[in-house]
Amino acid sequence: MKRSPETDSSVRIIDVVMEMLMSDGYDDLQLEEVARRAQVSLATVYKKFATCDDLMVAAVTRWMAINSYAELELPVPGESLRDGLMRVIRHVFEPWERNPRMLEAYHRARRGVGGRQLDAQGVSAVLPVAAVLFEGYDPAYVEDIGLIITNMIYALTGRFVDKNLDVTEILPTLERAIDRLTSSSVAPTASARGRWHGDLAVPRASVAGRPLRTGPLGPEAARIPIDLR
Repeated sequence: MKRSPETDSSVRIIDVVMEMLMSDGYDDLQLEEVARRAQVSLATVYKKFATCDDLMVAAVTRWMAINSYAELELPVPGESLRDGLMRVIRHVFEPWERNPRMLEAYHRARRGVGGRQLDAQGVSAVLPVAAVLFEGYDPAYVEDIGLIITNMIYALTGRFVDKNLDVTEILPTLERAIDRLTSSSVAPTASARGRWHGDLAVPRASVAGRPLRTGPLGPEAARIPIDLR
């Protein structure tokens, strides 16, 4: 399907913003320069994206789709909860580790007006994997682990943005937390019939019969009204 000139200009603008975020950072982004590089007028930029927040969210969303959430595979038969969570966290965070300016852009865009869009994107990407990994586990355990990991992510990325933590410290910290959270004697309930139904993996939209709540990178993850930085 052929793109219209309108669509092409939107894509060019977003691609330019991604490039500038990676090279120059969030604070140095100038819309006049975006328009110049995208070969559109400044009026066109404002027409496509009503606010700077909208533009940032669109660029971060596209970058995440291409990098952090691309090719996220379902668990293989027999993959443990620990190994599955480690795999997902590494898949999401390793691109950020290589592009720390995009992690800052994500953190700041998420705190803006359109931040819930980034949360929804994360849920859509991770939910199929999480639904399989957590199937049969106690719902309270699932909720606790989701809240702990999600809010650790918010806290660690906030410390990184505030220059109180190196970007390379985030992933090892999360891995240690996952290792401890999953090394207890918690096991699937007796009613669970394994993570695999027949010969096919069937991710479910709920865990232990309960719908998953929204959060950026894990099941049952929810916002709490506390700044953990």
